[in-house]
Amino acid sequence: MLPATFAALALFTLAYAAIWTRALWPLTNYRPTLPALLTGFVTNFFDTLGIGSFATTTSIFKFTRMVPDQLIPGTLNAGHTLPTIFQAFIYIAVIQVDPSTLLLMIAGAVVGSWFGAAWVARLPKRNVQLGVGGALLFAAVALLLRQFDLFPAGGDALGLTGGKLLTAVVLNCFFAAISTFGIGFYAPCMTLVGLLGMNPTAAFPIMMGSSAFLMPVASARFVQSGKYSPTVALGLTLGGLLGVPLAAFVVKSLPLTALRWLVIVVILYAAVRMLRSAYTESHTA
Repeated sequence: MLPATFAALALFTLAYAAIWTRALWPLTNYRPTLPALLTGFVTNFFDTLGIGSFATTTSIFKFTRMVPDQLIPGTLNAGHTLPTIFQAFIYIAVIQVDPSTLLLMIAGAVVGSWFGAAWVARLPKRNVQLGVGGALLFAAVALLLRQFDLFPAGGDALGLTGGKLLTAVVLNCFFAAISTFGIGFYAPCMTLVGLLGMNPTAAFPIMMGSSAFLMPVASARFVQSGKYSPTVALGLTLGGLLGVPLAAFVVKSLPLTALRWLVIVVILYAAVRMLRSAYTESHTA
């Protein structure tokens, strides 16, 4: 099953790379800036170690004004796709999970990302600000739950059947759709797996595999609609492709408790700023 999964993921990757290359080719200036490269390197380095990349990148965008608010979801998805796939290729093979559960949940995520990206790409600026602000609040809550070990403990199962499997596929589809806002996919997927009684380690191939397949689909929609920043997204990708192997093969683990508290504070502040921007937008329109 793994060779077929990796072959399919390789095809998704090549298809997305072709779409993105075709979109970048006519542009006269798409050289990434140093801040974008550093953002991609740092956020994907810590994403590989378990911090997450979407909320931290969104916070950096909001503080530095690197990307207009309405382009944040598309830039996040386009820029983090290839580093996320790199992570999946590194880690997905080492943890066992029932093949049918894995494949069906991945399929649900792909469907959700396709419709979610199309929906987000059409939203006006204020709605995007509200969505991203809410996504940041969700990410902060998820990190707090993780800090206090309040995620569902789960059980021993490595797969699902019947109603539980149907529930998992439907909810994975929903999580993938809303993840295109920049909410991140790992936390809700890990919570779902625990609530359904699966072994917590089974969440890793499911969430990494789902993310690796859903992100090329969502990112292709954003790229084709032009609702992203090409230079910043390219910087995230190139920096991230350097940060992932450094974290996975060299550093491998770090004491991250204190860093997570800092990230929570930064994300909450960015969420307040984003929601305040949405409020201001509604009163100046």
